[in-house]
Amino acid sequence: MSTGDDVLGSALPLEYEEDLGPLLDRVGDSRIVLIGEASHGTHEYYAWRAALTRRLIAEKGFAFVALEGDWPDCMRVCRSVTLAGGAADDPRAVLGGYERWPTWMWANEETAGFCRWLRDRNAELPSELRAGFYGLDVYSLYESLRAVTDHVAEHRPEHLDTALAAYRCFEPHGEDPQAYGWNTALVPDGCADEVLALLTRMRAPSPRGRAGDALAELDARQNAEVAADAELYYRTMIDGGPESWNIRDTHMADTLDRLLEHHGGKGVVWAHNTHVGDARATDMRGRGMVSVGQLARDRHGRGNVCVVGFAGGPGEVVAAPRWGGPQEVVHVPPPAHGSLEALLAESERELQRALFIAPPESGRPKWFDTWLGHRAIGVVYDPDLDARQYVRTKVAERYDALCWFRTTSALTPLRAEPVGRRERATVPSGV
Repeated sequence: MSTGDDVLGSALPLEYEEDLGPLLDRVGDSRIVLIGEASHGTHEYYAWRAALTRRLIAEKGFAFVALEGDWPDCMRVCRSVTLAGGAADDPRAVLGGYERWPTWMWANEETAGFCRWLRDRNAELPSELRAGFYGLDVYSLYESLRAVTDHVAEHRPEHLDTALAAYRCFEPHGEDPQAYGWNTALVPDGCADEVLALLTRMRAPSPRGRAGDALAELDARQNAEVAADAELYYRTMIDGGPESWNIRDTHMADTLDRLLEHHGGKGVVWAHNTHVGDARATDMRGRGMVSVGQLARDRHGRGNVCVVGFAGGPGEVVAAPRWGGPQEVVHVPPPAHGSLEALLAESERELQRALFIAPPESGRPKWFDTWLGHRAIGVVYDPDLDARQYVRTKVAERYDALCWFRTTSALTPLRAEPVGRRERATVPSGV
């Protein structure tokens, strides 16, 4: 049998939301489902990820979505979708207020449509059964410090001096976390002692009779965790290399664990393939890099974790020409020769969309275990340099399932990209 026949023989249809049934069967009793994307600006990835997540929540009782985004921003969306007191009635309006570049990554119609669905569904449920929406990332150093300080001023005044000491330590750096990293290059500890003291106090339970609502307590604790890990992240990223990447992905995995404990249930993760896939099945391993998917499998057992990757052919994507630049709709060329995407595209033309579920190791088609380049587009993308955008991958070890789209289209941002806050590129760039 030819490789093309092997691909076609492994393909399941992916035309309608009902076609996700075999993937839900593969999820089974998994406690964690990590759903990826091969870019931060492709409609098909966002739309089908939302469709799968709707079914996981409605049919399998998943309790939250945690995504590659800032905790404070996503908490405002969470309060909206869970109908918390005083929260915005429309989560789309909250998403439209995202300021950190690249805003299109979550401030888009595809995410807004999902969040409106989630709010409508939650409105029919008691508060304790409403599904949440959270951010996993580590970038919000100053926003999280402010949030912790505000919380302790109202609920734990005995820790206010500690919170203010941490906040004031960062003040000379002008609320620019990258400037903090550069300025502390010759002062290795920076503000580490101050944020660690704050975190230690926030990890302690609230005094009896003084605890606020559970969501507010989770918010305060997590903002302290973000501040501590962000302080380390920004100090470390100045040197480059894998360490800052690993701090970030470990923080995301730790946050996921706290959310699982908070909800006592099951969770969905939305992030780039480079985060959700198992790094040991890629050339990231040789560079000493870990991933959220790898850590989740190690911590919870492979049988309790299902990883879903995405791949696509030529089309369009929303990206920027340079770091911090304006959003553009960019042409994506045909995939590089010898890549996973080329293999899938070169099969018979009727394979426009397909779902692949990795079979058991014995007897599965060889392409599942062949090292192939797998396209990974970040928020910065130059189609003339597309050949550099591939991560060597063994599909069946990196993912449990893969969704394929022969052609792709750009997602729809909620608004034009402003000139606002942005972060330095990560490694791999922009994912």
